Amino acid sequence: MTGSAARIRDARPTAGVSSWPHDADHSPELSIGRVVEELAEEFPAISLSKVRYLESEGLVNPARTGAGYRKYSAADVERLRYVLAEQRDSFTPLSVIRSQLDALDAGHMPTRRRVAQVVSSEGHTVSLGGRRAIPASDLADLTGVDMDTLERYSRLGLITPDLAGYFSARCVHAVTAIARLECAGVDVRVLRAVRQGAERSADIIDQTVSSQRGRGRGADRERARARAIELGDLFAELHREMLTVAVSALSDEGI
Repeated sequence: MTGSAARIRDARPTAGVSSWPHDADHSPELSIGRVVEELAEEFPAISLSKVRYLESEGLVNPARTGAGYRKYSAADVERLRYVLAEQRDSFTPLSVIRSQLDALDAGHMPTRRRVAQVVSSEGHTVSLGGRRAIPASDLADLTGVDMDTLERYSRLGLITPDLAGYFSARCVHAVTAIARLECAGVDVRVLRAVRQGAERSADIIDQTVSSQRGRGRGADRERARARAIELGDLFAELHREMLTVAVSALSDEGI
């Protein structure tokens, strides 16, 4: 063994030797660039910064050379593959993945998150059976989000059940988006502002179309409803465009 290789091996913490996967090679021989190459075919969005971020979250612990360069093992690559697959396939938050890896390190089989059972086409749900409201258990099945997480989203005011405990079928898309944002590292508590903004927009739409409901006739109500949907689409388009401008400004500032 060369002096350089010895320094790399000695730099790895003792705890890392027994980390999962136990039957993989733990010899730290791969550069971070090589790790990205190993994972890129299965996870095209992987990047150097993503690998560094997962390290900062304590999900992988590469060795360091005397000069401070990261060196990864085949076992580290498999840990990263596990993390990325959990994020991609079930939108699992990193905090949950960390607990799963702790269980694997200890030789236990972790509890896996539910996998979404929704039938979709181009990102749109196509098999809600025409129902306008669904129980929490069905919402969990359709989104892959567990019941505890749904309860947490409800406590935060991100989704609201009716008095019977049923949720609007439209919550399927909302919950899926919330879960994906949480998986991406967004603190879901801040998303209350998004819902509040949506509700303020809905109030504006209601005020705009209220005059068309004045007589209460069926035709008037139908026209008001169509107008509300049209305005809702315009508000959504405006929000998207304004968000695009705002994010572009962040990029221009070097974020």
